[in-house]
Amino acid sequence: MFQLLLAMRPHQWAKNLFVVAALIFSRHLFDPAYVFQSSIAFGLFCFLSGAVYIFNDIQDLENDRQHPEKRHRPIASGQLRIPGAAAAACIVGLAALGGAFWLDTRFGWVALTYALLNLVYSTSLKHVVILDVMIIAAGFLLRAIGGAFVINVEISSWFILCTMLLALFLGFVKRRQELLLLEDGAANHRCILKEYSPQFLDQMIAIVTSGALVSYALYTMSPDVMQKLGTEYLNLTVPFVIYGLLRYLYLVYKKGQGGNPSSTILGDPSLVINGGLWLLTLVAVLYLF
Repeated sequence: MFQLLLAMRPHQWAKNLFVVAALIFSRHLFDPAYVFQSSIAFGLFCFLSGAVYIFNDIQDLENDRQHPEKRHRPIASGQLRIPGAAAAACIVGLAALGGAFWLDTRFGWVALTYALLNLVYSTSLKHVVILDVMIIAAGFLLRAIGGAFVINVEISSWFILCTMLLALFLGFVKRRQELLLLEDGAANHRCILKEYSPQFLDQMIAIVTSGALVSYALYTMSPDVMQKLGTEYLNLTVPFVIYGLLRYLYLVYKKGQGGNPSSTILGDPSLVINGGLWLLTLVAVLYLF
């Protein structure tokens, strides 16, 4: 059972916090009913993404065994047998989808889209350059949209753009670090890596980083957003976003991190403190002013 839990990668469940983003920005963070709905949605996405991770590991079994870190995963190392893992993934995945439709029909369709998109990604789209990262980014976007649906609030087009660009940033950085870590064996682990080069990825990282910063800044200063949220001080959170992205780039280019976004963010005290200050400032701006 412990190996099954490890195969579901609980250390990466922090990605599912995108589900609760709409809760914060819609100013319902202290409403128990909304918090309960978002918490259930977060939990369901944790189980659903866990089932997807198991399926991915089964698909990538041989390639993972050639990776210096992934070869220690339960399925790649042989500590978790494939038949049992596949059965567990089906049970957990179907249960999560059933719970999603029970919670909210629209949320259920978002969860199903997420699951199907990842299945198609694992079997074919992961071999299509650029689109492979866009599919991963779409997973983050679906989490955010699902979180808005489950509490029945409108999601801003600016918010969608910022979420997509941030996810692309993390995805392209991850590809870059995989390429550098595996060097000549990169294509043996992940075929699509032969279509990338560090220079090409650096250019795309620069583009999405700039796009994310500008989009977030414009989002905070949009008259429509100010009117909807009832505050003109949202731009006070911009410095934290700038520092967060630049600090992440520092960890990537100077410390060789970024291959695992969750570990990079949670393992760096500066990023954790900055994220906490961003959240406190956001809550103060939205709920106190």
